[in-house]
Order: sequence, then structure tokens, then C-alpha cells
Amino acid sequence: MIGGGNIFRGVAAAAKGMDRAQGDYAGMLATVINALMMQNALERAGIDTRVMSAIQMSSIAEPYIRRRAVRHMEKGRVVIFAAGTGNPFFTTDTAAALRANEMECDVLLKGTQVDGVYSADPRRVPDAERYDELSYMDVLSRDLNVMDATAISLARENRLPIIVFNIHAPGSFATVMRGEGRFTRIIETA
Repeated sequence: MIGGGNIFRGVAAAAKGMDRAQGDYAGMLATVINALMMQNALERAGIDTRVMSAIQMSSIAEPYIRRRAVRHMEKGRVVIFAAGTGNPFFTTDTAAALRANEMECDVLLKGTQVDGVYSADPRRVPDAERYDELSYMDVLSRDLNVMDATAISLARENRLPIIVFNIHAPGSFATVMRGEGRFTRIIETA
């Protein structure tokens, strides 16, 4: 699942007076732009990909159909999910948890701006506490805002571990895939 916050954030637009549903739909379109950019980058590296959108855009992306996504993965293709759930009022975090469960993934990786989950935004609060491991309930009860409550709850209900890491650190994805480096693990009990 790819986000679009670097282009447009529906919640932020709604806070400035835009209709929330319209803002969310605009945000979904931003995710499609990012999905196409990611597809281009991966295919230039020789990786076979498919973009699947929760909103029908047949000229540029396949519609999201669970069985088709599974088949693409079985063929070794990277599937890039775009447009969230296709519904306003749901974040791409919730869509990521939903798709990860539908695809029977072993883990949900959340690439973000910092190297894990903190008690507050470490860019604004220098002495914020960083956590190596948390339970889903810790995240919810402490209102840590790393992902929305719906996404955390969906992961908890299905025992889907979440790994939060800094997507901007060079080599961070590969490092996290090896179980190394700095990240926070969100699991059933910490």
C-alpha cells in the first residue's frame, strides 16, 4: 500500500474547510500518482510490477481484486496497492492493514519519517522516548499515533506484527528485512 501524503493530505485539507470526503478522494488520487512513480522506478530496476487501485482507473491500473493480486504475487510480481480502501474516512494505514491481512502477509512494514515509535514526535520533542517493542494495546492506550486506531486494531485482531522504520535512511528497507537496524516492533504482547 502506498500513501500520497507527500502530494496531498485529505485530513489537512478538511481542517482548512474542504469537504472531508472530497479531500479523502483527492488523497486517494495522490496515492495513485505515487504508485505509478514507484512502478516506474521498480520496473527500471528490472522488477516486474502491477499497480492495483481500489478506485477504477482501467487505463493506468488494474482494479483491486484479491484473487488477482494473490496470483500476481505467486508469479513473483510486486503488487503496488493504491487508492487506499477506495472509501473516504479510512487512512492508507488502515488500507495497508486490510490488504496485508487479505494477502496473508507475515508482517506489515510501516515506512515513516523516523526510526520507530516514540512517545512524541522526536522532531519536535527532543527527549521523546523511543520504543524497541510495543504491544498493540500499548500503542492504543498511550495514543502513540504511529498508525490510526483502526489499523492497529485490525492488525491486533489478526495477530499481524507491525515493523515501523525510517524509510528515508539509506538501505533501511533491506536492513529491516534482515531483522537488523533501528525499528520498532508492534506485536501481541511486548
